[in-house]
Amino acid sequence: MQATDFIRLTLGSVFSQHLRSFLTALGIAVGVAAVVLLTSIGEGVHRFVLAEFSQFGTNILAVTPGKNTTFGMSGAVINTVRPLTMEDAEALKRIADVEAVVSVVQGNAEVEFGKRSRRTMIIGAGHAVPAVWQMDVKIGRFLPDDDPRNARAFAVLGSKMADELFGSRSPLGEIVRIASERFRVIGVMESKGTMLGFDLDDTLFIPAGRALEMFNREGVMETDLLYRSTANVEQLEEQISRLMQARHGYEDFTIITQEEMLETLGSILDILTLAVGALGGISLLVGGVGILTIMSIAVNERTHEIGLLRALGTRRRQVLGLFLGEAVLLSATGGFAGLVIGAGGAALLGLAIPALPVHTPWYFVLLAELMAVVIGVIAGVAPARRAASLDPVEALRAE
Repeated sequence: MQATDFIRLTLGSVFSQHLRSFLTALGIAVGVAAVVLLTSIGEGVHRFVLAEFSQFGTNILAVTPGKNTTFGMSGAVINTVRPLTMEDAEALKRIADVEAVVSVVQGNAEVEFGKRSRRTMIIGAGHAVPAVWQMDVKIGRFLPDDDPRNARAFAVLGSKMADELFGSRSPLGEIVRIASERFRVIGVMESKGTMLGFDLDDTLFIPAGRALEMFNREGVMETDLLYRSTANVEQLEEQISRLMQARHGYEDFTIITQEEMLETLGSILDILTLAVGALGGISLLVGGVGILTIMSIAVNERTHEIGLLRALGTRRRQVLGLFLGEAVLLSATGGFAGLVIGAGGAALLGLAIPALPVHTPWYFVLLAELMAVVIGVIAGVAPARRAASLDPVEALRAE
């Protein structure tokens, strides 16, 4: 059998039963489309979350109160954990590779100006916020470098907060009331957008010391450090750990690097993406069962044709190749259609719902097409082997 005869017979058998071939390929197409669409959503969410956490930079290290690991001690020991203080932050500033430090206190309070009021997130912080968190001041300036315990009553507004309270009017120099305390506005931040649902523009910054008093807190929520890009992170963690243990007496704190957090998030989101893709893979499996069923029926219907081919000298492996070729052609055609439907659906979904992050990973697309072809081969092996093993005489007698 020549190559042209092989191609002609394969295409002829597929197109002669066009409705059956269409439905078989459709099963594979639906599976591939599901894999592509679901993995596009999963990969989009993956990239979105990592981008959200990366917008503050990657040379950040956070020190939080409490230890994540268990020491096996009695519960009473937990009460002896010392809070993180602003004095701790001042001590951390003296480490060589640390460029800036920000102590963070967070709470909610009513902000009033004239007859307008708005309940919003209050962030107690220091003067180094623009450098550490990569935030820019739109007008005015950020909080000055005052004594943390005796900071002046200054406030800096997020862009949305400024619009809500002052409209088109400049807020600089105005007095706002926060939880019955008076603060003078000295700046407005550039828009930063949202991070995992938190509107960073609908915030108000005040000195961390005043935030501790306002919310009746003993210590800060965390202390963020900006370190030099040339620093050895492991050595820096060791230096911070030694310093904090010397101040607190033992390790009652946790050090988290931005890199570690991104790696953890990335591994979790990778698993999520693979799990979502596996759900779409179930549809591919169903499509493979469809090919197995259709090819088995085709062998029964074409027994006489197989006998004639064998009588004319066609080898067993050529008969095997004919049926495998049909299975591969159906699965590859269905897979390509699924790629178009899945990628197109992902693009349309991204346009229809801009808030939903969608990204089509092309290596997953190629993998889905490869899986479709492999499933076609696997599903077509049993019927093809059965066709190749038919006795030519008995096949010619079949009706």
